[in-house]
Amino acid sequence: MIAVEKALEQYGAPIYVRHEIVHNKYVVQTLEKKGAIFVDVTAEVPEGSIVMFSAHGVAPTVHAEAAERKLATIDATCPLVTKVHKEAVRYAKEDYDILLIGHEGHEEVIGTSGEAPDHITLVDGPEDVANVKVRDESKVVWLSQTTLSVDETMETVDAIKAKFPNLLSPPSDDICYATQNRQIAVKKLAEDAELVIVVGSKNSSNSIRMVEVALDAGAPAAHLVDFADEIDEAWLEGVTTVGLTSGASVPDVLVDGVLEWLGERGYGDVETVKTADESITFSLPKELRRDLRAEAAALSAE
Repeated sequence: MIAVEKALEQYGAPIYVRHEIVHNKYVVQTLEKKGAIFVDVTAEVPEGSIVMFSAHGVAPTVHAEAAERKLATIDATCPLVTKVHKEAVRYAKEDYDILLIGHEGHEEVIGTSGEAPDHITLVDGPEDVANVKVRDESKVVWLSQTTLSVDETMETVDAIKAKFPNLLSPPSDDICYATQNRQIAVKKLAEDAELVIVVGSKNSSNSIRMVEVALDAGAPAAHLVDFADEIDEAWLEGVTTVGLTSGASVPDVLVDGVLEWLGERGYGDVETVKTADESITFSLPKELRRDLRAEAAALSAE
């Protein structure tokens, strides 16, 4: 969100964004009001315009399409997704069969698969493993979509390993740290709450996973909402403790709105469940940093 806002300030509207910058309805609507235009394909961007690639990443072919249309590009791919892309390229060069654990059709999966289409096979859950075929069982590695449930991913990894005992794991965990931390926290919430509310959008993979994790961890009920007014008061019947969490890209204002809504209905005693400190911050896209520095240098020279 910050990257798009900074780009609008720096270059002016419109800024075209290929796919939603993050999967959150409020964020997208807010940016549209400021002059961002979200498109599904590069061909929708007028030649010579500025296009930003979303946090989910894109395939090399998309970069090539943008160059053909003479588009100025800003790559806002999440660094954790970029790491997976680089791993895919490296293992493909080493001629591994890469089993990409993820959900078919998700933008991140499409982008990662595009890095090495001849080497990558998508595995959409443990049930997919039986159909997986590889060229050499001694050269198989797994990678994953960054927004999956950790438990779901490892269940699939275990199934793959049972079929291919020499399966190689990536050098570091691919699951987004923010996703992992929230999944750990929601498991803790589920121990005490009769109802868990997850603030997030229905097209957000990590938010959907949070609901699933809460239910798997023993919460009697769990629901996903974008805004407080989507909460059904019937969910509160017989409930003494409500657990509240949010997806990785959800603005605090939406969580505060749900807290206020719950407080108005007698759930005003708030206890924070803390399972991790998040101190990692990511820089603005390099293209935007470059132009901001150039502008600052020009102003200082005046």
